[in-house]
Amino acid sequence: QVQLVESGGGLVQPGGSLRLSCAASGSGFSIKTMGWYRQAPGKQRELVATITRGGTTVYADSVKGRFTISRDNAKNTVYLQMNSLKPEDTAVYFCYARGQTTVVPYTRDYWGQGTQVTVSS
Repeated sequence: QVQLVESGGGLVQPGGSLRLSCAASGSGFSIKTMGWYRQAPGKQRELVATITRGGTTVYADSVKGRFTISRDNAKNTVYLQMNSLKPEDTAVYFCYARGQTTVVPYTRDYWGQGTQVTVSS
């Protein structure tokens, strides 16, 4: 099955940048859409950005113009470049991947363990 491993989180000052990476590994899967979600304390998990294999992207309004999602299909890896970070971006960021297999139910969603992003001076 698919495992997602995130990296790149950490502590940055407001206005700073971070680049998150997430690599999918395993067998018996074909990765389709990948993306990033985040969850701040006391709030529900929200979509940050997603990207299809063909490069079509969706961004939350709160991050448009600041974050850029990209992927390397050959490596089954998705990236999130985060610029002009704000304190309100502080959250645990979770990698997401939709995978397809040759067995029922054929499609399922996978989640990483999460990586902490803290924006503070």
